[in-house]
Amino acid sequence: MRYESVIGLEVHAQMLTKTKIFCGCSTEFGSEPNTQTCPVCIGMPGVLPVLNGKALEFAIRTGLATHCTISLFSRFARKNYFYPDLPKGYQISQYELPICENGHLDILVDGEARRIGITRIHMEEDAGKNIHESAAGDGGNYSFVDLNRAGTPLMEIVSEPDIRSPQEAVEYMKKLRSILRYLGVCDGNMEQGSLRCDANVSVRPFGQEEFGTRAEIKNINSFRFVEKAIEYEIKRQIKVVEGGGRVIQETRLWDSGRGVTESMRGKEEAHDYRYFPEPDLVPITVGKELIDEIRSSLPELPDAKRERFVRDYGLQEPDADFLISEISTADWFEETVKSGGQPKAVSNWMKGDLMKMLNEDGRSIEECAVKPSQLAGMLKLIDNNTISGKIAKTVFEELYKTGKDPEVIVKEKGLIQITDTGEIEKAVDDVLSRHSGEVERYKAGEDKLLGFLVGQVMKLTKGKANPQAVNELLKSRLS
Repeated sequence: MRYESVIGLEVHAQMLTKTKIFCGCSTEFGSEPNTQTCPVCIGMPGVLPVLNGKALEFAIRTGLATHCTISLFSRFARKNYFYPDLPKGYQISQYELPICENGHLDILVDGEARRIGITRIHMEEDAGKNIHESAAGDGGNYSFVDLNRAGTPLMEIVSEPDIRSPQEAVEYMKKLRSILRYLGVCDGNMEQGSLRCDANVSVRPFGQEEFGTRAEIKNINSFRFVEKAIEYEIKRQIKVVEGGGRVIQETRLWDSGRGVTESMRGKEEAHDYRYFPEPDLVPITVGKELIDEIRSSLPELPDAKRERFVRDYGLQEPDADFLISEISTADWFEETVKSGGQPKAVSNWMKGDLMKMLNEDGRSIEECAVKPSQLAGMLKLIDNNTISGKIAKTVFEELYKTGKDPEVIVKEKGLIQITDTGEIEKAVDDVLSRHSGEVERYKAGEDKLLGFLVGQVMKLTKGKANPQAVNELLKSRLS
């Protein structure tokens, strides 16, 4: 029997506000434990929360960018549960009246367009962090609680169960992360936990309309783990069903070391959390004027930028997809083109040499020593025949390492291309006299040997000879 997977994602995005959602404590990452807390975020009695206006604006921006309806009236609720890193014993979240509803994202998987519905986007506060360690020497196990993160503003973005494969789940996550970064509402840093997701997974026989029993995989923090965890869970559930068993509704954790999901606890339902309206916060009323103002301030988003790059720069869609995937990459590209680089050449160098070097060093394009104007300058040196494409590789490596201007590198290393016909003719004649056997074979019909002879001339001139001139002279001599 063939099975179909049904997947929904609950993505938690940490908002890029400077302060927490209900108090003035800093949200800066990496500070000493429990140094960014106050009576509000550690749940002391007698204190009152106050909503961070920037968090509300960010939630509305995200809703508009994902085609949601913005609720003119919404409110917070208390989600009651006990955990050591939740100091109040409840989380302030939204339940029956979220800020955004009924949106969607369009993704492309293997050339097929898919629309993934977004059920809701709501605001909530993050919990703290539990740290489990074994103390050296005494063999004891200890747990510590760091409340720096408690009260950090989150958006929970809940998809419809419209995703049908692990690959679609990853593409949805990537598209959502890209939009959040374009909007400037979340840095999307999955390693630091700024973006993480819970995946609800079930399987059913193809053709069956009724959903199967779902399991929720909690707190997955990388695209690769999203794909691997869902793949494993689908296989696990099919194996259970085909073995005559029954899938249990539960919460599971992804063990990346072993590549498996493990049972954590039975899956909670809404009534388990005893939601009720938050009595310490007034309902949120949003005017249409504010929504229109935020809508008018939205930046150009990835889909619109892709269309413009294809239309205005004459790029192929795969090239445009690469460039618009990160706003920093798109901006770097456009800055290079404005500095005089030809769009296709800029795209090729960015996709090839630049990304290869950045990936090897584990750097982002923001950390790159090469300036857009410098790549444009190097491309001009190729266009005016000052250097060849092969020499440009050497120039770019040095440019990446040192940050020196390409003109300086070419001058210091004596890399100016040889365009003097007499000098090239001398090198060509030298190569032909050394390789008389290859010359005879070429004349006998082995045309591919031309490439070998070109390579020998380039080697003799240390890559400085103009390749076009070399080709023309060789063909002339050999004819």
